[in-house]
This record gives sequence, structure tokens and C-alpha cells, in this order.
Amino acid sequence: MRYASINLIPAVQTSVKFQRHPCLAEKGCFNGCYGWTQRLKMKMGNLRTQLKGLGCPEYLVNSLKTKASDHAFPAKNVKRPKRDEANHIPSLPAGETSANLEVECLALLKEVKKRNNALTIREKMTKTFALRRQEIVENQPSVQELQERWPTLFQQEEINAEFLCITTLPLQSRFMASLDRQSSQLLQVIKSKGGVLREKTKDTIKVMDQSLDIDIRRECLLKCLIMYLGEDASCLIKEYQADQREEAKREFEKTTMAFFVTRESDALSRALDISIVIDGVEVLNELPSVACACAMMFGLIYAVNLKNPEGLKYTFEAFQKIIMDIESKQMSRRAQNLSSKLQEWR
Repeated sequence: MRYASINLIPAVQTSVKFQRHPCLAEKGCFNGCYGWTQRLKMKMGNLRTQLKGLGCPEYLVNSLKTKASDHAFPAKNVKRPKRDEANHIPSLPAGETSANLEVECLALLKEVKKRNNALTIREKMTKTFALRRQEIVENQPSVQELQERWPTLFQQEEINAEFLCITTLPLQSRFMASLDRQSSQLLQVIKSKGGVLREKTKDTIKVMDQSLDIDIRRECLLKCLIMYLGEDASCLIKEYQADQREEAKREFEKTTMAFFVTRESDALSRALDISIVIDGVEVLNELPSVACACAMMFGLIYAVNLKNPEGLKYTFEAFQKIIMDIESKQMSRRAQNLSSKLQEWR
């Protein structure tokens, strides 16, 4: 349980309830619960101080004593958890030390080279989860460094497992099920818009109507969603023909975060290869569909502690709060507008 994330605002908002039950109100208080709220804040502050003294890594990471001299300011380089992170910086398992887990990490690098070794890799990845999270959040290594030290972290099965450890929620199954469940309402919302958006989505919706392949239909729906949110789908999904592989590889170095989809010819054909590129490094390839790539990238943002890609903040907000239903009560106006229209079409 993350004590730092407890929200005390609802305690203040409960003052309206005291009008119905005046016997519960705090006497001499303007809203009936101000003193209780302040006492809870003080208790939480004391609890955080005690946990920091006991060496809880989640509190030590932002302590002035652990920061570099040029970052020794309370508001500088603060490492906050992402939405719904149950294990932002977990403590090491009982009886384990950094030295012991480092031995497991080195053994994991050897196990990766063996065949049919998924069960052993899964056990060692689970055992070293706390060490890996502390390294990623505190040291902020590059993607290339992470690939060298934790190569299994960039496998599809391990991204799902890492996301589950961080948020206690399934990733790929939840993403696909929610997308399919909301697909009809989402398509109706997109088709109800006219003007420039209708012209932009016309060809994509036509491909969607002509195809019976569930993966292509999901891909078209996601492209329409990006365009509906006022963002450029080509910034996230970069498509190339089979004879343009060399051109695509040259584009890797300039890419911060995107998918590279290689097709034989037209948009109705299945992709020959789908790769995820982060900071100029190809971290995952041979993915089955664009929808799967969206789920994997969303999971990598949590697993590698990345920021959402520039120019696609509303898209990833929709992935998080509408499709994955994580922290859905707090949305931007654009995402809230989409969520309200989806409710209307149900």
C-alpha cells in the first residue's frame, strides 16, 4: 500500500453530509471536519518521516540527502509514481540484499541464451523486480543500457508480467477486451463528426468496413481515435512497404517513440513486421498487430518509467483512462468529451 498517495480531499468534501447528521460535525469548525483533516495530514506526515527513517526507498528517492549536489532542492528532479502504480519503488524482498540480487541478475543474463527456459527466466525476473525498479527510477538509465542489462524486460510476456507487478492489473488482455467492448460506440462517435475529421477518417473507415480481419479493424479504429483526438496518427504508426526496409531502418535513429509497420502492398494486407522503436533503438519486433503494439508500448512506458511521446498526450491519456480505465475520474477536457459521448451511445 502506498501511504503517500492517500487523498484527503474527500474528507473535506464530506462537510455537506454533516448537514444531514449534525451530531457528527466538529464543533467550532467552519465546515465540520477541518480539525480532523489537519490531524490526518499531520499523522500522514509523521508516518512518512518514520518510513523514511526505516529506509523505505519510495521516500528516500526524493530525500535531499540522496540527491546530487546540483539537484539538492525539494522541488527539483522529483520522482513521482505514474497513474495507479501500486509498486513504484518497492523495498527489497525480506532476507535479500542488493549483492544477492545482483548475482541473480548476472545469472539471468546467462539463462537468456538458453532455449526453452521461460519458466526459469520468469522466476528470476520476479525475484529481481525490486532491484530493477530501484535502478530504473533512481538512475534513469537509457533504453540501450536497459537492453544490455535486462534484455528479457523487452519481451512481450515479460512486459505483461512487469505491468502486472507495477499496477496489479493485466495489460494486453484488459486492453484488447476494453477496445473490443467499446469499438461500436467509438466508431459511432467518430462517424457522427463531420467537417475535416470526416475527410481524414474516410479512407480508414472504408478499409475497416471492407476487412473482416479483427487485427486490421482494431488498427483502423485506433487510427481514427488518434485523429478524433486531434493528433497525427503517422507520428505513432509509421508504415512502410516491404521494399522500403532500409529507409525504415534509417528512420529508426530519428525516432523517439513509434511503431514501424511493414506491409506487402495495400492497407488491407496483414503486416509482415511490426516493431517498437524507443530513442532510436528497436526494442521489440514481430508483434502480431498494431493493437498489440499499442498495449506493449503503454506497458513499456510504465516498465521503463518513460514519459508519453510528444504530440500524442491525448492518445495515451485515452489509452490509460478510457481503454484501460486507470484513474478515469481525472481527465483533460478533450478526453472527458470523448468519454461523455461514449456514454451517450451506450
